[in-house]
Amino acid sequence: MNEPSLLELTSVTAGYGGATDVVRDVSLRVEARQMVALVGANGAGKSTLLRVISGVLRARVGAVRLQGRPIDRLSPREVARQIAVVPQETSTPFGVTSREVVELGRTPHMRLLRGATRRDREIVDWALEITGARDFERRFADELSGGERQRVVLARALAQEPRLLLLDEPTANLDLRYQVAALEVVRQMARDEDLGVVAALHDLQLAALYCDHVVLLQDGRVARQGTPEQVFTEVGLREAFHQAVALAAHPTHGVPLVAVVPNGQARKLDRA
Repeated sequence: MNEPSLLELTSVTAGYGGATDVVRDVSLRVEARQMVALVGANGAGKSTLLRVISGVLRARVGAVRLQGRPIDRLSPREVARQIAVVPQETSTPFGVTSREVVELGRTPHMRLLRGATRRDREIVDWALEITGARDFERRFADELSGGERQRVVLARALAQEPRLLLLDEPTANLDLRYQVAALEVVRQMARDEDLGVVAALHDLQLAALYCDHVVLLQDGRVARQGTPEQVFTEVGLREAFHQAVALAAHPTHGVPLVAVVPNGQARKLDRA
């Protein structure tokens, strides 16, 4: 008998209150060791879909299953042991050190009224080290830059030892070096720890370089999904983003290289 997928969404429709549904009839699967990118224009439903996957927002129609079990039948503690979230807004508590923030990631695994174990401390040390947050572990988290805070929140998520990692614009506050570093860490973790990853990304180039599967959302629906090579077409991206692009092969990795085609006012050099 085949093992169930790590995550499976079947015909999911969801929204907020009595408002119009934000995502409609979305189906996808995520396997262990796989990185999946959610891409699309602002308002396409990426963040809403992550909330549905995490169990924070309940699907109005359809099913969300985590390792074959409906997520709405799992306790919050069970969900927290399997799913970790790095949100788009990386606010941290006032007067708490970066290390203490990362230690919060161990909460789902700790027994009531018992302090941190040696294993808990070792995992926190590892999470700080692998995310490059060790240098400022003793600083107050609310005093960090946006990029430093993002790395601390990623470390907290990894300290949870999840089976599924959800990332909402994980590179938004990071410079080029740490954008690459963050996704290198996540992809390594996916391979080494049988982790499944779903990341909402604006940067199509990073999605092409680091993600195995891409889900292109348009007006809350799946416009297409597959490998970056299958999904990233000039026609498909123009329809989804209402902006022309040009595609070529990445000069070092061969994946799709996505270049914006300006609308008329950009600089242009003569090729002569």
